[in-house]
Amino acid sequence: MSAAASPSAELPQGGSPWTGRLRPVLWLLLLGALLTSVVLVDENEFVIVERLGVITAVYDQTQPTASDRGLHFKWPWPIATVRRFDRRELLFDPPAREMFTRDRKNVTVSSFLTWRIPSAKSAEVPLENRPVVQFYRRLGSRENAEARLDARLRAALSAEIGQSDLNGLLHVDASDRGPGEERPLSAVAQRTLAALTAATGQDSPVENLGLELLDLRIRRINLPEGNRIAVYERMRTERLRIAERYRSAGAAERLRIESQAQRQSDELLARADADAERIRGEGDAQALTILNEAHALDPQLYELQRTLAAYSQILNRQSTVVLSAGSRLFRLLQEGLPPTTSESNPATVPAPQANPDGATSVEEPVE
Repeated sequence: MSAAASPSAELPQGGSPWTGRLRPVLWLLLLGALLTSVVLVDENEFVIVERLGVITAVYDQTQPTASDRGLHFKWPWPIATVRRFDRRELLFDPPAREMFTRDRKNVTVSSFLTWRIPSAKSAEVPLENRPVVQFYRRLGSRENAEARLDARLRAALSAEIGQSDLNGLLHVDASDRGPGEERPLSAVAQRTLAALTAATGQDSPVENLGLELLDLRIRRINLPEGNRIAVYERMRTERLRIAERYRSAGAAERLRIESQAQRQSDELLARADADAERIRGEGDAQALTILNEAHALDPQLYELQRTLAAYSQILNRQSTVVLSAGSRLFRLLQEGLPPTTSESNPATVPAPQANPDGATSVEEPVE
């Protein structure tokens, strides 16, 4: 029989035909087992190792002196599995919720909460009592934890908001200062956080859920969309009322100032009129005195002036005057002007004298 016809010539000596084909698969399985037996614990996570559903190791120590970060080993998969959980501070930002204040005003409150999975106090704590194990068994994931926190936070925050009035929540001492710990909303947030962390037993987030609540803040408090327009309109009406009050006060002040100025003006004008009347009366008295003195020097001239003044008032082109024969007015028209003193007594009138230069002069009589 030839070598080509012998089937035993193609088989390797001392083995079956499947040995060569299974060898790479075995190497891959061995490599996979070695790789899945390594557990690398990062600084930002907690790790739980389970073997056939039983927790055999928990790596949650972060103290510098007893840290379990780094490389560890376990049984290969699927005999042992690894559960990883974030140990950093996480932010939970729930949607805004509508709540009622003590004076039955509905408001929309927006808040946020920071939380984390705390580490065990020491490595001697039993595995079943460690916070990360509690978190894994009761919540399992971050989504479930935040859903549970949402319900508890909404209940506690509604209770605190229901104990305060709306004006007290929105009260600010100085508008130019930013929010601080003494603000009403900050006080409500701190009381709500204290109520959540102080719960014990089944309601305790640390003992029951393996959570540690770090901080709670109220981001915004607003009115519901349905009431916002009505509230804004009421605020606008209130501002208009205040503005009208200021305008009324300003108008009253303007009237007071105008009346006071008018009174002062009337007093000044009255005083000036009195002074003018007094000065005018003194001037008239002095004028009458001077006129009387002038008339006393020549009474006939005064009588003639009065008669001529009377003529100018009663005589014109169309007037007809009936006078008696003894009337002085008729006598002046009949007899003419009376003779002057110089005409009746020529001796009292000095004669003109000739000067050497040919001019003439009159000497006044010496009395």
